[in-house]
Amino acid sequence: MPAFRTLDQLEPAGKRVLLRADLNLPVRDGKISDTTRIDRLVPTIRELADKGARVIVCSHFDRPKGKRVPEMSLKPMAVALGEALGRPVGFADDCVGPDAEAAVAGLKDGDVLVLENTRFHAGEEKNDPALVDGLAKLADVFVNDAFSAAHRAHASTEGVAHKLPAYAGRLMQAELEALDAALGTPSRPVVAIVGGAKVSTKLDLLGNLSKKVDVLVIGGAMANTFLAAQGKAMGKSLQEAEMHDTALRILDEARAAGCTILLPTDLVVAEAFAANAPNQTVSVDNVPAGMMALDVGPATVAAVESELKRASTLVWNGPFGAFEIPPFDTATVQVAQTAAGLTTSAGLKSIGGGGDTVSALRHAGVADRMTYVSSAGGAFLEWLEGKTLPGVAVLAK
Repeated sequence: MPAFRTLDQLEPAGKRVLLRADLNLPVRDGKISDTTRIDRLVPTIRELADKGARVIVCSHFDRPKGKRVPEMSLKPMAVALGEALGRPVGFADDCVGPDAEAAVAGLKDGDVLVLENTRFHAGEEKNDPALVDGLAKLADVFVNDAFSAAHRAHASTEGVAHKLPAYAGRLMQAELEALDAALGTPSRPVVAIVGGAKVSTKLDLLGNLSKKVDVLVIGGAMANTFLAAQGKAMGKSLQEAEMHDTALRILDEARAAGCTILLPTDLVVAEAFAANAPNQTVSVDNVPAGMMALDVGPATVAAVESELKRASTLVWNGPFGAFEIPPFDTATVQVAQTAAGLTTSAGLKSIGGGGDTVSALRHAGVADRMTYVSSAGGAFLEWLEGKTLPGVAVLAK
């Protein structure tokens, strides 16, 4: 991983610091339902403000498509941020132009200001030079603390970093260090768990991981596709018939790269996708015609746990089964608790992230016991796929 500048290299006192945050929070019925992203921003903002910076926070929220949509305003996020920081947070009615400039001009050392939704301007997603200039005009330095938006080359994530001295905030730094520990320069052996529904959405991920990890564990409904490709009858299980050749190719490429692939040997099957549906555990060779696989079975869990006990590093993306409905959360919860236990007792470096993974680890009660759980969805996945993230590349020294 290329070296990048952090807050350790920044003397922020008296400087106007444009901080790219991710305030794209889940909102239900007009109320913020999860403040994780705000909580993770607090250390960077507090550090900058305490050192006398004038902190100017910018972010996108939702998809207003370049228009002003009142219910997509960042004003409620500014209020929530103030509550989390325990200090007043100002709000500007625009992210560039006279309103933003006047609000910034009124800041004193240690003040915090949130600018209005960057996506109210069509130029944000187009990385438009005029919007970039408007944002850069507000500040002396740029700090990016939004790894979760770093896979987009937008005005506020990438463009402005070419105009101002650019640094990684503490959250960005933590993400990059965790990812480097996961796949950049990991302690070996490395085990990767990849679950989820479809092979087709994780082709790049499986391809990249099979060249970088020692053991690749495949779970979730995507495992059904691999098993069916090997000629096993999968009953009514969700699987992608058109991906069979691709699945076999992935297995061949993994073997050629010296990567061991671990597929389920037993499955928990039911007739209905419903909570507490009558179910049974069967070998992958004996899936009844009228049933569907909704979780992996105890023999598969034991095999995964055995690999984890030998591993130094774990990268986890995607659950083993339909973890949202009991009892098909059993394998995911059991493996998660084993991983968390090994993280504490044996020094396993456990890094998880991407969509359902965070929910699954929370459901298992271990999200705070893993080495690092990424709050980034798409960016975390693209990094695991081996892609260059524009918002990270531009921070390189």
